[in-house]
Amino acid sequence: MTITQISIFIENRKNALSELTNVLATHNISIRTMSLADTSDFGIARIIVDDPVPVQAALERSAYIVKATPVIAIEIPDEAGSLNNILKLLADNGRNVEYMYGFGGRKTNSAYMIIRCNDVAETEKVFEKAGIRMVAQKELSEI
Repeated sequence: MTITQISIFIENRKNALSELTNVLATHNISIRTMSLADTSDFGIARIIVDDPVPVQAALERSAYIVKATPVIAIEIPDEAGSLNNILKLLADNGRNVEYMYGFGGRKTNSAYMIIRCNDVAETEKVFEKAGIRMVAQKELSEI
């Protein structure tokens, strides 16, 4: 069970990030979580939103280069050692974590991790076998 992450390429310059968030605000788009990585010339903003299709279209209309990527969102207990247990499970099953970032839920005592691995389908099987709850795209607005 994957969710869609939208990656947005932005220039690494003053006000570029606020220009991006202004486009999102203008279209009344709420960001569930965001990760930002940069190089000397450009940045990549990775965002998770409730409904990615209209968000991607709005960004493209605003001349942003965007890419939709399947990622896995999992729910873990919000306590010490939870992330370590997940990373050990992935390592023990030969999964390589390319990147990850997290966010907290509004209605639960859980934390949520966005994980991108080298083989998403196989990683889903690892989580299913271990009983790790994966979050569906339609659930994002509820957590």
